[in-house]
Amino acid sequence: MRNMARFLLRRLVFVCFLVIGISFLVFMISHLVPSDPIASNMSPHAMSDPEAVAAYRARWGLDKPLMQQYFIYLGNLLRGDLGISIRTGNPVLSDLKQFFPATLELSIVAMIIAIIFGITFGVLSAVYRNKPLDYAVRTISISGVSIPNFWFALVMLLLFYSKWHLFPGGGRINSRMTAPTGGTGLYVLDGLLKGDWALVNDALSHLILPAIVLGFFTMGLISRQTRSNLLEVTSLDYIRTAKAKGLSRGRIIMRHALGNALIPVITVMGMGFSNLLGGMVFVEKIFSWPGIGQYAYLSATTLDFPAICGVSLLIALINVILNLLIDILYGVIDPRVRYS
Repeated sequence: MRNMARFLLRRLVFVCFLVIGISFLVFMISHLVPSDPIASNMSPHAMSDPEAVAAYRARWGLDKPLMQQYFIYLGNLLRGDLGISIRTGNPVLSDLKQFFPATLELSIVAMIIAIIFGITFGVLSAVYRNKPLDYAVRTISISGVSIPNFWFALVMLLLFYSKWHLFPGGGRINSRMTAPTGGTGLYVLDGLLKGDWALVNDALSHLILPAIVLGFFTMGLISRQTRSNLLEVTSLDYIRTAKAKGLSRGRIIMRHALGNALIPVITVMGMGFSNLLGGMVFVEKIFSWPGIGQYAYLSATTLDFPAICGVSLLIALINVILNLLIDILYGVIDPRVRYS
């Protein structure tokens, strides 16, 4: 326990310096873009008024030197203030609290789909190596990591929404339903907590298509990694000894081989989840999903510097937390791992 506490303390100190470094890079890069946020957010008529332009620059601190702007931003950041969004006029922290639950809910469902099918396909592919089932599973896995998600999203909409009418086309819930308020922001969980099964069913039906699209890529990665690791583990001496003792193939795979094979897969899962949270701009746009992806897209097109920095810091912090959880899971799954 003492080693674990020391390890966590070191990582927390590292997180603080990392967040400061990321804030500096994101702030500088976003402000060095050769575009003018004033032109993106003010009308041509207002732009012709020098006093209005000067007042706008003063309001958002754009009249100060760049380094001075950053130190003001950093001081506010250390107090938990991410600034005011130029586009919405709301605190960036409030905007993130509003949009992040939608992205988190979609990412969780997509990750569940990716893990279930990825591990299942990987095990089947390894067990039936070089057989028709193996070739079929490997084709699906390669397709998952090769097909662009925006193209796959359009195909899924065309088939399951437009042609077969099996799932709704976009949004989080039906427009005739009232969105839950005062809960977690995760509509399925809020519906379960309130016993509102109509909300649960409707929210799940809207989640299925975008979650499959997002999870398809990560599923392919998990499947390929699981197959590769399982084939390597099953060639080790202790597995051959288990076979010589007459243990069934299923017991050998599930009781002796799969646990060791999944240790590197955990890293892929963590990376996949962070990619889901940070790389769903196209999918959210296509499915009209009101999440962080849409918010980041609109912020970038309007050069909303505080919002861009806020989204970047949120994604970076999530990545750091995920890496920490992965390191801890290594110690839980593999007793040989120790933190010194």
